[in-house]
Amino acid sequence: MTLEDQHTDRKSLRTISGKSADWEALAKDCVCFANSAGGRLLIGIEDGEALPPAGQIVPPELLDRLRKRIGELTVNVQALPSLQCAPNGGEFIELVIERSPSVASTRDGRYFLRVGDTCQPVLGDDVLRLANERPGRPWEAMDSGVPRSAADADKLARFVQGIRASDRVKDAVKEKSADELLTHYGLALGNTLTRLGVLLLGTTADRRALGTAPLVQAIKYDERGQKINKWVWDDCALSPVELVDAIWREVPDFRESYEVAEGLYRRSVPAYDEKVVRELLVNALVHRPYTQQGDIYLNLHPERLEVVNPGRLPLGVTPRNILHASRRRNEALARIFHDLGLMEREGTGFDLMYDRLLSHGRPAPVPEEGADWVKVTIQRRIAKPEVMRLVMEADERFQLTQRERITLGVLAQTEGMTAREFGALLETDGADELAVWLGRLQAMALVQSAGRTQGMRYFVDPSLLRGADLKLPTTLLRIEPHRLMELVREDLRRYPRSKIGEISDRIGSELNRSQLKRALAELVSLSVVVMEGERNGARYRLAVEK
Repeated sequence: MTLEDQHTDRKSLRTISGKSADWEALAKDCVCFANSAGGRLLIGIEDGEALPPAGQIVPPELLDRLRKRIGELTVNVQALPSLQCAPNGGEFIELVIERSPSVASTRDGRYFLRVGDTCQPVLGDDVLRLANERPGRPWEAMDSGVPRSAADADKLARFVQGIRASDRVKDAVKEKSADELLTHYGLALGNTLTRLGVLLLGTTADRRALGTAPLVQAIKYDERGQKINKWVWDDCALSPVELVDAIWREVPDFRESYEVAEGLYRRSVPAYDEKVVRELLVNALVHRPYTQQGDIYLNLHPERLEVVNPGRLPLGVTPRNILHASRRRNEALARIFHDLGLMEREGTGFDLMYDRLLSHGRPAPVPEEGADWVKVTIQRRIAKPEVMRLVMEADERFQLTQRERITLGVLAQTEGMTAREFGALLETDGADELAVWLGRLQAMALVQSAGRTQGMRYFVDPSLLRGADLKLPTTLLRIEPHRLMELVREDLRRYPRSKIGEISDRIGSELNRSQLKRALAELVSLSVVVMEGERNGARYRLAVEK
């Protein structure tokens, strides 16, 4: 069983039984899923647990009571409870909630929406927006009236080849025929293509007839804001899948580079990170509202790139919570892009952009939302080359997680941030969530702190940014022998003829000295390391120094 996410939540059995029963909370969660893409509640499994208590018994009458109470407390919610038995013998109720074709609410008139793994209230004008965004049938699944046989043969062949070559698709799906794949991915229904099918596989004329196929304009500006070049994709000849490659290939600015000083040397870096640009294009194409007309604009300024998309962010997602919130507007299109390897899994696209930009010394992307548009801005130039060097070397030494790289990049580009400021930036709630983003950075002395509670300030030691060779310690107390020997080899490559105490200080003084001695002795026996001198005066170097 999976952990809680966009489509799954867990509830204690106490929620629907005994004096502590909370039927209103359960009704709220059902409305959340119904107004989203549907989902399931696992009742009888505590938060954070994968299984119910061993031997737990669910009274059979609870299922009838559950079905009745949901019908009494909600409007436009279809929920089907069933009794399940876990591998440990414990019973639980799986409550499957279908996506509602119309807006769902509680009986007392409250509206909720599932965003990521949280349930958010929908208030004021957003209720009308929720109703407008929920047609009885999704745009993707609407019949286009175009026969299956009218699909573009070349586009269909490339689609089938891409699916069968993907490592994200199950073998059972790869074995389907081309016609079966059309049905499997919602590209055709019966004898005709759906609107999604025409968008991805239709001819130019059929795609243009949709009226909302994406049109893209890339406009280049000079320092004075004057237009100096323009590229347009407005003939509907390319599907959204093909547009990503075409735009990257045809705009020469995306392949420009410049030099950055690194001590006595200079390093050539790309003006724009390819993965970031492709992710921006995919987001614009996959998450736009296809019921609304409007061009996608790529504004290329001397110092930045702006990607402007028609429509607003999906309801529940804001520029502030975009790192955490996850809600797809076009489920079937997003699934196809994912299976073809063109986008990250749900909810990780912006994480990737933050990671790539911040770890390379660039500012984080800046999302903005207007009345009928969304804009994301990224900077062209590296603001702080020393940050790029720090993050790259720290990642090489410690294999940082994505969140640790993001956090280190954010703090290294500032003079420090308080816990309150850092929490507001990442939209975290409390010290526990903040600790997840900090990870091992404090233990590894990459990030330091001063102060207490919300006034605590986190910062990167300026000496780490100034150093040409970073002497970063590690705190892996239970390090595997082969990993420790590799760390010793790397340390001696940088600092030859070192004493064991000097090696210990750099690798981690809290590491057991006997572990380090055994690692050195093993390397000496393998003729990888040479020991010069005896006892306390012994020094070590690599047998072949590079």
